[in-house]
Amino acid sequence: MSIFANRMKALETETGFEVMAKAKLLEKQGKDIVHLEIGEPDFDTPKNIKEAATRALNAGYTHYTPSSGLPEVKQVIAEYISKTRKLDVKPEEVVVTPGAKPVMFFSMLSLVSPGDEVMYPNPGFPAYEALIKFVEAKPVPIPLREENEFSFDPEYVKEKITKKTKMIVLNSPENPTGGIIPREDLKVLADCLENRDDVFVLSDEIYSKIVYEGKSESISQFPGMKEKTIILDGFSKTYAMTGWRLGYGVMRKDLAGKMAQLMTNSNSCTNAFVQLAGVEALKGPQTELEKMVAEFRKRREVIVDGLNKIVGITCTKPHGAFYAFPNITGTGMNSRKLGDQLLQNAGVAVLPGISFGEYGEGYLRLSFANSIENIKKALGRIEKSLKKR
Repeated sequence: MSIFANRMKALETETGFEVMAKAKLLEKQGKDIVHLEIGEPDFDTPKNIKEAATRALNAGYTHYTPSSGLPEVKQVIAEYISKTRKLDVKPEEVVVTPGAKPVMFFSMLSLVSPGDEVMYPNPGFPAYEALIKFVEAKPVPIPLREENEFSFDPEYVKEKITKKTKMIVLNSPENPTGGIIPREDLKVLADCLENRDDVFVLSDEIYSKIVYEGKSESISQFPGMKEKTIILDGFSKTYAMTGWRLGYGVMRKDLAGKMAQLMTNSNSCTNAFVQLAGVEALKGPQTELEKMVAEFRKRREVIVDGLNKIVGITCTKPHGAFYAFPNITGTGMNSRKLGDQLLQNAGVAVLPGISFGEYGEGYLRLSFANSIENIKKALGRIEKSLKKR
C-alpha cells in the first residue's frame, strides 16, 4: 500500500526537465548535445531590470508583502493589462504570484469541484491536464489540429460544453505548437458562453508578446467576458526572467480575494524586490524585448525551412512563442522513439509530442531558444540520423 495520497498520481515531472536531465548525463559522459528541449529564452534578463532589483534590495525590499502583491506593483500591472487588452482593470483585480503556474493551480482550487468538467487544449502544456486530475475533475481535451493551424474548432468546443463544464483553458500563443487563436474563433466561444455565468475561462497569455504574424487576442475583451476570464501572464518568457519566478493573474475582485487566501496559506507572498523588478520590466524600455523577438523570428525561419528539407518531416510555421512542432509521421516512428533516437544517437535533445497529450503524437517539439549556429547543427544531425535508418 502506498503511503502517498491518491491525488499525487495526477502529478508528473515535466518531460522537458526529464529530457534535460538525460541530456546532462550524456554531456557528463563526453557527448556533445544540442539543447532544443527546454522552453526558456537563452537571453539574459535585461540590464535595466536587474538594476531595478538591486535598487529595491538596497532600499530594503526584503520583507513580507501583502499576499496579493505590493499595491504599487498591482497598480502598474492593472494599467498594463488595461492598455494591452483594452479593459478597465483595477489593482484589486490583480494577484501577483511566484511564477505564473500558481495562477493555474489557484484558479482550479478556487473554482473547480470534484466531478466538474474542465476543457483544455491538447496538445498543450502538460500541467493543465495534471491539475484538472489533481482537483478530481474530468479533463475534456480540445484537439488542436495542424490543418487548423493548431487553433481549436469552435463548433467542436460548443458541442463539448455540458452542464458540468466549469472551466475552459485557452493558451495563445500556444505551447507546444506556436499556434495563435484567431479573434473570430474567440468570439464564437464568447458568444457561446454569454448565458453561462458558471463557466470560467483560464486564458494563458504568457507568450502574448512573442508574436510574429497577426495579433495575440484575449477572450477577456469581448462583451461580458471580463468577469468570466482569468488572465494568466508573467515575466518569464517575455523578459527572460524564468528564474526570477514572477507572474500574475487578473480576474474579478471576489475571485482575486480567494486567490489571495491561497497565496497566504501556501507562499505567503511573492518576493518583494522581484516585484519591483517587474515594474521596471513593464514600464522601462522595451528595446531588449524587441531585439529578442526579432532574433526569435530569424531562428524560426531557419528551423522551419531546415525541418521541411528533411525527408519524412514537415513543419507548419509557428505564429508565436518559440517552438517548432514538426510532423514526423513520414518517418514511420512514434514521437517518443524518435525523440530517444535523436538524443542518444544524434546528440539533439527534443521533446516527443505525446508528452503534450494524445493529439501530440506524430510530432516533436523543438525550442528555437538557441543560437542559429546550434539550430543548424541540430538540423544537420537530425537529417543524418534519419538517413542512417
